[in-house]
Amino acid sequence: MESISKLSTEQTNEQSANLDRMSPLEIVTLINREDQTVALAVQQALPQIGQAVEAIAAALAKGGRLFYIGAGTSGRLGILDASECPPTFGTDATLVQGLIAGGDSALVNALEGAEDDADAGAQDLQKVNLTLLDVVVGISASGRTPYVAGALNYAREIGAATIAMSCNAPAEISKLADVAIEVMTGPEVLMGSTRLKAGTAQKMVLNMLSTASMVLNGKVYQNLMIDVKPTNIKLVDRATRILTMAAEVDYDKAAEALKMADNRAKVALVMLKTGLGPQEAEARLQAVGGFVRRAIEG
Repeated sequence: MESISKLSTEQTNEQSANLDRMSPLEIVTLINREDQTVALAVQQALPQIGQAVEAIAAALAKGGRLFYIGAGTSGRLGILDASECPPTFGTDATLVQGLIAGGDSALVNALEGAEDDADAGAQDLQKVNLTLLDVVVGISASGRTPYVAGALNYAREIGAATIAMSCNAPAEISKLADVAIEVMTGPEVLMGSTRLKAGTAQKMVLNMLSTASMVLNGKVYQNLMIDVKPTNIKLVDRATRILTMAAEVDYDKAAEALKMADNRAKVALVMLKTGLGPQEAEARLQAVGGFVRRAIEG
């Protein structure tokens, strides 16, 4: 375990040496102050994050899928990001998937021993029929989780694109990936509790990976969620408001177009901007790969 003790995320934080003597306000003030360093740490890794986005966007454009895989907090954050893609970007539930060591039960119950099984990482990717068209993002705060390393090794063997995300450098899993994202968040306020700054950094990077990749695959018009799935009252209202802004029409006209387009905001926007009917608007979108701007300007 010598290698673990040397990790920056496993060191003690001098700023919190008297944590157990602090008042509630002092504790949360310290945590907040430490959290402010996370965005700057992420900033240092932006070139690598940009490379990862390029790899993910390219894989998705070719019909591949995106897999996040991790243990504990890292795995849960991957599943969280994946689960938000269908309602936000109108994607199929299988396009972006999160896998966690120990399976679904590990989402709510800590199964810490599961992360030590390297074979399980490979087996979980085999279960989802990983192909060379797919891309795998291995997430590990320590940068050495065997479950993640096993997954990345398997992905490389079959020719899938690989990305490693860690909060230590140099990270062992970085050697197993095409792109290595190392965000140095340093010692935690609570020593070794990487659900804190490391977890925040991972969430920030995952936000970038999924959002930017979806933008590059035509899931956004201007800065609007034009592919949002209006599956409840709130989202129907959001889709309608998006149309009012994008097409510069009133609410009633936007709502009518959305209804005619069978609740497909993309199709409704093309209708509103071009005067085409639902079928013609959909055909134009398909002809340009689903990019609304191209469909409108074409």
